Amino acid sequence: MPNQTQPLFRDPAAGLADRARDLLDRLTPDERLSLLHQHQPAIERLGLAAFHTGAEALHGVAWLGRATVLPQPVGLGATWDADLLRRLGDLVATELRAKHAADPAVSLNVWAPVVNPLRHPAWGRGEEGYAEEPRLVSHLATAYCAGLRGDHPTVWKTVPALKHFLGYGNETDRSATSSNLSERTLHEYELPAFRGPIEAGVAGAVMPSYNLVNGVPAHTSGDLLAELRSWAPGSVAVVSDAGAPTFLVTIQRAYASHARAHAAAVRAGLDSFTDNDTDPSVTLDRLREALAAGLLTQDDVDTAALRLLELRLRTGELDGAADPYAGIGPDAIDLPEHRVLAREAAAKSVVLLRNDGTLPLGAPGRVAVVGPLADRVLTDWYSGTPPYAVSLARAVADRYPDAVVDVADGADRVALRATSSGRYVSIDAEGGVTVSAADAGAAAHLDVTDWGDGVLTLRSVASGRLLTGAGWILAADAERVGGWVVQESFRRHHHADGTWSLLHVASGRWLRVQLGSGLLVAEATRLADAERFAWRTVASGQAEVARVAAAADVVLVAVGNDPHLGGRETEDRTSLALPEPMAELWRVAREACPAAVLVVTSSYPYVLGPGVLDGPRGALVWAAHGGQEAGNGLVDVLSGGTEPYGRLAQTWPADEAQAGDLFDYDVARQGVTYRHLATEPAFWFGHGLGYTTVGYEGLRLVRSGPGGDRDGGDRDGGTSAVVSVRNTGERPVDELVAVHGLSPDLPVPAARRQLLGYARVRLAPGAAAEVPVPLDLGALAVRHDGAMVLQPGTYTVASGPSAGDLRVRAELAVS
Repeated sequence: MPNQTQPLFRDPAAGLADRARDLLDRLTPDERLSLLHQHQPAIERLGLAAFHTGAEALHGVAWLGRATVLPQPVGLGATWDADLLRRLGDLVATELRAKHAADPAVSLNVWAPVVNPLRHPAWGRGEEGYAEEPRLVSHLATAYCAGLRGDHPTVWKTVPALKHFLGYGNETDRSATSSNLSERTLHEYELPAFRGPIEAGVAGAVMPSYNLVNGVPAHTSGDLLAELRSWAPGSVAVVSDAGAPTFLVTIQRAYASHARAHAAAVRAGLDSFTDNDTDPSVTLDRLREALAAGLLTQDDVDTAALRLLELRLRTGELDGAADPYAGIGPDAIDLPEHRVLAREAAAKSVVLLRNDGTLPLGAPGRVAVVGPLADRVLTDWYSGTPPYAVSLARAVADRYPDAVVDVADGADRVALRATSSGRYVSIDAEGGVTVSAADAGAAAHLDVTDWGDGVLTLRSVASGRLLTGAGWILAADAERVGGWVVQESFRRHHHADGTWSLLHVASGRWLRVQLGSGLLVAEATRLADAERFAWRTVASGQAEVARVAAAADVVLVAVGNDPHLGGRETEDRTSLALPEPMAELWRVAREACPAAVLVVTSSYPYVLGPGVLDGPRGALVWAAHGGQEAGNGLVDVLSGGTEPYGRLAQTWPADEAQAGDLFDYDVARQGVTYRHLATEPAFWFGHGLGYTTVGYEGLRLVRSGPGGDRDGGDRDGGTSAVVSVRNTGERPVDELVAVHGLSPDLPVPAARRQLLGYARVRLAPGAAAEVPVPLDLGALAVRHDGAMVLQPGTYTVASGPSAGDLRVRAELAVS
């Protein structure tokens, strides 16, 4: 029963809505208004602490110091493992609670997961999403949110906010472009990704996207927000993306004034303004102006404030000792069980794309690990600070202690001589850079890595650190590429006389040498004023790769992207191709050593061009950036200690054209994603090999009871496919049994293929199983005349190793 001796809002036994309403009624109008900014002030007379929305926890707690770093979400999607995602969500929630215990200012409102489907592989933020199939996205996001939310009936461990609602899939001009969604694209592709976590009641908030949807800013798309809220069993707070409320006027030009824009956003359903950093005064002044002009009412403010109070109350903020998670202390970071789970996730996200028999490795006596990612673990913008990091080379050495492990990163070692003075760029042990050396000795040596598209990083041999232009005067003191604006990348210009000039990418300034001081600075605005360097190659990276590969029993060629370069938030990819310098390293290594494995670690799929997979030789493995256990996860699979588990959740196109237009969101009209492809990609959605062979021997449909849902299908387990599979090889396998629906010719054309459900089964050598897979027949429905309709006809239900290799089939008659 409610406790009558304390205010209702402080009584954990009272209902959430009643507590929030009681608290709201105690606030003055100005206090209520103050809740509408991200940074809410303390209200001391009621014992309310200051609060802010938002903690980043996409694949581990980010931006708050040391925390467990998990594989990128695009890698977690490749696990197809909802139970794993739930356990990872719980891990992240524990560590965020630990951060909150150390500093109560840390928010328990989690801005994660990203549930935008991976429509196009050029999207710069593809690393943040799970899959191209929205229903798989929804399934995995629901599991991650469930872990973040916790299992207490009333108190949430954290409160997840889904990102980014809606139609978000390009970084180029993202706040100015409109994602034009047909009625079918909206209801068949975009909305389903968000629906699962909202319906399950495990997401307490949502963040609109920067873009416009059909010409209307997402932050003022009231009809879409109302539809999303209609799915929820409780309230859903809407929090803006950073700066987006101001962009309604400054970039989108949708409103004549900020007061009108802010009023429109609140009336559309926006509750919290993430704007002007930690200063709420600008937002609150605009809202006061809207109230004074009659553009907004106190009831509008109260509605938004009430939802934000419910979000806060869900965290147990006012429950005291009744908060079941209050016992999580500051030390619950990097726990032993978190390390074990991080390694499990890293291994399960590895996908074996091709195998010529080189894998598993067995017991090699000498291993060459080569390429730019051979001995590096790279993290992305939304990563925390890992407590440790295990690279591929280190993991190989740990797994094979009796083997010789040779490492070569493939970088050319060069010395740069300024033609203006005849002196070499020289770097001291602390990273100081001058153009002062008389010869190309060790202090002048730089290791140059070409990341593709002409983007270079230069690492000093003397300081061991990267050249950076962050301070105008260049220094070699950067540990890694990073930051919101990357300062460690350069482009080179080849002059006709064979000399090179270097452009600092972030500033757009060319490097020149200052007269008198000899300092190297990023300041020239014209190429004509740039220093011209004569480049001496001290040691060839390719030659070193060839040398160590030729001496090895097996060579692992570790290539891929740096998550801060060539595709990230604010920057779409300019090319889908595996960068030619990396492709050439692979060719060199494969020619030198017959047993070669291309280990691609990347935030996205690549188009693999000529000479990469030509011919029978060479194994290919892909993994997303795997966090602190990246190397161990890879070697667990490469060595055969763990059976390959990952399966692609995003199609790898055969060429650039097959991926379609980044700015066209109509996947059906373009014929893109696995649903609509009419031509063969490099690797299909669902593809992934094991170290054995699996036979698909039959499929039958079983109707277990009456069903039906709003789409006219069976989402409640009414129909299942029973798929007969057999392990025909000599090793165990974790098989993903995915079932797809193939539509006949229909009055309203449907997708060529559509995931209906999946299950996993572990098979010992020679073992067979009949695997029941509950089917979501509503996935076959199309949007027509304002409703989802499952059209009559004879559909085919099929299963096989991938969406493009469906070996067993049965007919399903819909009347």
